[in-house]
Amino acid sequence: MITSADLEKIPLFAGVEEQERRRLARRAADIHLEPGEWLAREGEEPRFFVILDGELDAIKDIVGQRRVLGRSVAGMFSGETPIFMGTANIVSVRAVTKCRVARFERQQLQELVRDSPSAGEIIFSTMTQRFGMAQQLARDTPSSRVRIAGSKYDHNCRAIRAFLSANRIQYDYEWPPEPPEAETITTAFVEGREVETPTVRSVAEALGFQTIPKHSRYDIIIAGAGPAGMAAAVYSASEGLKVLLVERFAAGGQAGTSSCIENYLGFPAGISGDELTERALKQVKHFGVEMLVKRNIEEVQSLDDGHCVTLDGGDRISASVLLLTTGVSWHRLEFEGHDDLLGRGIIYGASRFDGIAVTGRRIFIIGGGNSAGQAAVFYSGYAAEVIMLVRGAGLAQTMSQYLIQQIHDKANIRVEPYTQVTAVLGEDHLEQITTTSRPPDVPESTCTRDAKALFIMTGAVAKTHWLPPSLERDANGYICTGRDISTWSLDREPFALETSIPGIFCAGDVRHGSVKRVASSVGEGSMSIAFIHEYLALTDTGPQGSV
Repeated sequence: MITSADLEKIPLFAGVEEQERRRLARRAADIHLEPGEWLAREGEEPRFFVILDGELDAIKDIVGQRRVLGRSVAGMFSGETPIFMGTANIVSVRAVTKCRVARFERQQLQELVRDSPSAGEIIFSTMTQRFGMAQQLARDTPSSRVRIAGSKYDHNCRAIRAFLSANRIQYDYEWPPEPPEAETITTAFVEGREVETPTVRSVAEALGFQTIPKHSRYDIIIAGAGPAGMAAAVYSASEGLKVLLVERFAAGGQAGTSSCIENYLGFPAGISGDELTERALKQVKHFGVEMLVKRNIEEVQSLDDGHCVTLDGGDRISASVLLLTTGVSWHRLEFEGHDDLLGRGIIYGASRFDGIAVTGRRIFIIGGGNSAGQAAVFYSGYAAEVIMLVRGAGLAQTMSQYLIQQIHDKANIRVEPYTQVTAVLGEDHLEQITTTSRPPDVPESTCTRDAKALFIMTGAVAKTHWLPPSLERDANGYICTGRDISTWSLDREPFALETSIPGIFCAGDVRHGSVKRVASSVGEGSMSIAFIHEYLALTDTGPQGSV
């Protein structure tokens, strides 16, 4: 319990009257921390902390890298800046030694400043110093961690840049003014150090991404780090399961490419797929989930005590349970010039990082669903003209009404129904597209127009060919679960999200009959862990724990 005597030792309270100190002490929470424990996390609701004993570090993720900004010791305080600025926590705070901290709510800090001029002067003077430190930090922080040089025409160079963009890693890109037929060598520097023979995987490893599993067995292996997979990882790890999350490219899935998700509960102003993914990844790391990036599961074998998966490169790992949350891929279109300009103006999905690149230009979006609508609204703030190409009669049957209204209210968005792309033109980058319109009872028409970018967001494909033939799928490759299974080998009924192979579960967009929404995927991923716990109890397989 915090006492007036505890606060009296702190310089901040030296000028505070005894009666006020007693009142503040009664309202303070007495927080004890072991070394390595977190007092506060970046992005959380702020609180005002006064350090009574011990040392703590202020930590912030800057350009995708964790940095220690400073150390606080007994007698110091923190948390006042985000409270007075009306923001979430700006930094995270972690104990270096055993610590004792007095925690105050926003109201107590405001009352302290109001009722004690001396304390208010100390607090605002400290805030001024911290703003000065922030200015120096901004000057000293590099704008990017990676520098790449290579040909625009080199597939490996484009693949590295695509990986960095998808994983929200800022980079600088330089290209030599060579003709298309010239041969150049791609070079990559991470944190100023050159990556030998740069590939997507070697650059990922240089950035600190984990690509090799630490153990040979886990309680649960989760295939796919979309919303369903990350939700499952958070819930399972928080409940003591030993979890491995395997992602072939970048966390977030299709949701991670959404420029703005406005109908997700709890975010009235909307949230981008990038930001939602970044927050989810922080939770995944917080609960100690082991996550492999840029690895594929190539084979699954069922064993007496679980399942064994083989990763690309030959690594074999096993688990009591396998959860499939691989999501779906954009339906790939075919038209003249597609393959030549893919990644050079033709982009599947959308990202906030593309906004600046299309400033003042004309862009086209293929698709009439919510993802296409969100992208159109977002890019309308940058592009001079956004043209949505829809195969059907319009948006009413495929898009939420709130998005249709927003598109209607944007003067620089135009919807062209009954229209398809038939060809694209360009040398090193997309320059023009050719479209054909086929409205009912009207002669077909074709036109070619200038275009800076073509974003494709049409349909979805379930890529499940790598799974065992005995795992039941529907005609389109989506995985059947629960009551949709036609063949079952055990006396008990399958769990609601269990596949036709006992102990292999499925959640999210890749599941037959799922609702293709972010909230639904998060819900299924979370719910799957309840069924997995029941399965583990039936099979008498306890958590592996730390090894």
